[in-house]
Amino acid sequence: MAKVVLITGISSGFGKATAEFLVRHGYLVYGTSRKKNDSGSVVNIINMDITNTASVKEGVNGILNKEGRIDILINNAGMGISGAIEDVTNDEAKLQMDTNFYGMVHVIQAVLPAMRKQGNGTIINISSIGGLMGLPFQGFYAASKFAVEGMSESLRMELKQFNINVVLINPGDFFTNFTSNRQIISKAGNDSPYEAQFRKTLAVIEKDETGGLRPAKMAQKIFNILEKKKPCPRYIVSTFEQKLAVVLKYILPDAWFFKILEDHYGIK
Repeated sequence: MAKVVLITGISSGFGKATAEFLVRHGYLVYGTSRKKNDSGSVVNIINMDITNTASVKEGVNGILNKEGRIDILINNAGMGISGAIEDVTNDEAKLQMDTNFYGMVHVIQAVLPAMRKQGNGTIINISSIGGLMGLPFQGFYAASKFAVEGMSESLRMELKQFNINVVLINPGDFFTNFTSNRQIISKAGNDSPYEAQFRKTLAVIEKDETGGLRPAKMAQKIFNILEKKKPCPRYIVSTFEQKLAVVLKYILPDAWFFKILEDHYGIK
């Protein structure tokens, strides 16, 4: 019997590549999108707004009514807001946290009763290397991913008794629509004292992303994780240099590490 997979955010990037890859390898995939006309003939598309608990419950219940189970949840949906922390409005900060953190929580809470009842399951939460280290002008994005980290680590221990795996994936830079879809805060502009540094740093960020890995690599990695009987709690999917940066954060004195990070992003 094919395993039933729910992937949030399959319009493009990781979600689209992973959904199509898993279908080719025999999984039964449901993917969420807020757009009614998202195509994906090999994937069962369901309309869901992860920031709306009623929408989440309706989508999850629809799968359970049809299939009777959800074996795998891949929390992929997310977005990025960039700008100086001082300039971020309450609405912008709320949108970032509601999408990347609370939206993930809503889907997990909706899926868990079924997974507990069936006595097994796997939850993969897509975090970021930005969830392991703060990055300039991505403060609230990093905050949302730091929240995902703490929640996932706690969740893993809570669900061990129910035979449910919780896996964190920390992507480095990838070439996806995330770059073009990034929202620049409303107060970013010539009136902001951060404007010159922000634009300089943003250029580095976008260069790293457009020169990054391709979504197919993430799809292959997720497939490999799902094929394991006992997946690891965390996987960092990035270039060697970015994996090294994560290691250096934990072994170097803070002042040394932040000097390296500041030099990379052109922080003076």
